[in-house]
Amino acid sequence: MAQTFDICIRGTGIVGKTLALLLARERLKVALLPAPGPKAPATADVRAYALNAASRKLLESLRSWPDAQHATAVRSMQVQGDRDGAVHFDAATQGVEALAWIVDVPALEARLAEALRYQPQVEMVDAPVPAALTVVCEGRASSTREEFGVGFQVTPYGQHAIATRLQCERAHEQVARQWFLPDGILAFLPLGGPQGNSVAVVWSVLQEHVAPLMALSPEEFAQKLHMASRESLGSLTLSVERAAWPLQLAKADRWCGSLPSTGKNPRSWVLAGDAAHNVHPLAGQGLNLGLADAQALASALHGRDYWRSVADVRLLRGYERERKAALLPMGLATDGLQQLFSRQEGPLQALRNWGMKGFELSGPLKHFVARQAMGNY
Repeated sequence: MAQTFDICIRGTGIVGKTLALLLARERLKVALLPAPGPKAPATADVRAYALNAASRKLLESLRSWPDAQHATAVRSMQVQGDRDGAVHFDAATQGVEALAWIVDVPALEARLAEALRYQPQVEMVDAPVPAALTVVCEGRASSTREEFGVGFQVTPYGQHAIATRLQCERAHEQVARQWFLPDGILAFLPLGGPQGNSVAVVWSVLQEHVAPLMALSPEEFAQKLHMASRESLGSLTLSVERAAWPLQLAKADRWCGSLPSTGKNPRSWVLAGDAAHNVHPLAGQGLNLGLADAQALASALHGRDYWRSVADVRLLRGYERERKAALLPMGLATDGLQQLFSRQEGPLQALRNWGMKGFELSGPLKHFVARQAMGNY
């Protein structure tokens, strides 16, 4: 007898794997299909994500949280403007263990893959299979989203993120550092555990600066970072190759819909993660939003009436409304900050630095924003 599936997840990234494990706990039979397209080149993966407390709790519940060497707790965060504006967040002041954890992507993916190997409700497949519900987790360039006729409204920022990793002369001391500079936004994210002296770098720069920066030798590029970071960690050495990708604000027109049915059984589709939405990385919330999508969708399916199918479009629209409402303030905040700090007019420079100083002294507002970013609602 042919294998039947309740759900087919297209996309085997972090969001897709996490969702598969969540749905398997509901005793749903899940097919997991890699996104189409060429395989990634066999180079070192430079990605690292800032995950909040909500994401950590979710991944721990799936026994997929990396060890402390690959999930470095951020004890404080220093944000500096292009003049003298500055904002500082501290875990102790917030009464929490950490503001966030900088998670090494290969280590997290390995933990998720290990959990899936011991989950009989999930099966890897190499082609789309019939299922009541198809979940699209293929990322921003999803071909299935296009196949289903879903519009994807993209606003290019005219910027690229350049990512790499550095070995630093001085230890990072579990501090995440970010600089809003005249020519871009630079972030140093601590790696390697509490005593580490390596950082993940995300440098958002104008599109026209990408090619010259990527053409620099590793030593020249490290020197650029040394100066841009105001020599905060001493001398720097690149430990991996650089990678770059364009930045954009984007959202899908629709997050769910019906598919042609087979017989009497309804079929539907739904989007999650970067296939549904993209935000600027300056707040480090991209993967947190995607994991929250996975948790919200799994909760919606868990809480459905016994007579409802997982393909019930009204159920899926409830998930869409919930996640769009959660996404809206984060999208507005990251887009507003990007627009504000990309402008070089003197009055705007003065305004944003005045704003940073005021926010640093705002007390309850600063505390509220910190709790929201940490996932402690």
